Amino acid sequence: MTARLPVFPLATVLFPGLVLPLHIFEERYRHLVRDLVGRPEGVPREFGVVAIRSGWEVAPAVGRPTPGGGEVTLHEVGCTAELRQVTELDDGGFDIVTVGRRRFRVAGVDREAAPYLTAEVEWLPEPAGPDEAAELLAARVIAVFRQYLGLIRDDPEELSEQLPEDPTVLSHLVAATAVLTVADRQRLLAIDGTAARLRAELRLLNRESALLRQVRAVPVPLSELASPPAPN
Repeated sequence: MTARLPVFPLATVLFPGLVLPLHIFEERYRHLVRDLVGRPEGVPREFGVVAIRSGWEVAPAVGRPTPGGGEVTLHEVGCTAELRQVTELDDGGFDIVTVGRRRFRVAGVDREAAPYLTAEVEWLPEPAGPDEAAELLAARVIAVFRQYLGLIRDDPEELSEQLPEDPTVLSHLVAATAVLTVADRQRLLAIDGTAARLRAELRLLNRESALLRQVRAVPVPLSELASPPAPN
């Protein structure tokens, strides 16, 4: 099943269930917000968030080069953002709060149909019903994730926060919270099965934890390692 969605390219990856606040200042995306707000009651007010593969999401001013150069290209898999809160600003822009809803694959991008990008998308499957393998993996991911948080956070009270028991929700939270590259997050978003996503996260968390432990074992500040030796 396919659908047509407005698309908002960003230098980040959105996951289902995660909150994404945005400051809207470009006119084409102001237009998008106005279109969404103007939809009839009961019609979903959502747009697609897709991570940028190359290029720049902000339209350049006339006569100025685009940072990064070239036309923006997008990753294939994105997530819809449901509009939950809109605050109109004095300058005509908006501050909005959105929540990720459902994953999709981009089948084709249209740059002409609207002031903003639109895309034909295919909805990706989501898990239905209990999954014993995912349940077992979720317990392991929670344990490893707490160890990982202990390496990146200084406040012990932050480690006591409740993590979701639902394996799918957990998989999305870990993917969005861990300090990962856009490429790593994009690969996690594109995985269809919860168990497969949790397995991938275990590998990533173990990799990142090992790197963090190595950094902490360095006997001098990293800033000194990056600086040239002082002259005699």
